[in-house]
This record gives sequence, C-alpha cells and structure tokens, in this order.
Amino acid sequence: MAKKATDKAAQETVKGPASYFPAIEAKYGKPVEHWLTIIDQMNGVKHMEQVARLKADHGLGHGHANALVAYRRAQST
Repeated sequence: MAKKATDKAAQETVKGPASYFPAIEAKYGKPVEHWLTIIDQMNGVKHMEQVARLKADHGLGHGHANALVAYRRAQST
C-alpha cells in the first residue's frame, strides 16, 4: 500500500505541461517521446503553428498539443 501512496505523491508533484503526459499517453496510445520527436521535426515552426499541425495531422486536442509544444520549447531554452 505504501508504494501506491508514493506513486500518487510523485504524480501530484508534477507541474506544468508535463502534468498532461499520463493523459496524453492514455488517450492517444503513444509515448510522449513519439510526440516530442514529431515536434522536433518541426524545427523553425512557431509555437501555435506546431500546435495546429499536431491537431490537424495527428488528431490531438488543443490542450494536449499545446502542453507538448510548451514542454519541448522549455527544454530547448
């Protein structure tokens, strides 16, 4: 039982865009790395254009697409 409490506490400490990752993986059936690789291939494309492409080309919802793009952009700064 202690393991579940520890896992839950670890999940609750995740803030910002990464907090969407479990829901993204569950909903779309692909690991976050899959989506980050796609974003990496859009080098030089503006944030909202990347979000729009993820939505149009891959069927992601706006919040999920935006979280992925924001996370990747925060890593590269």
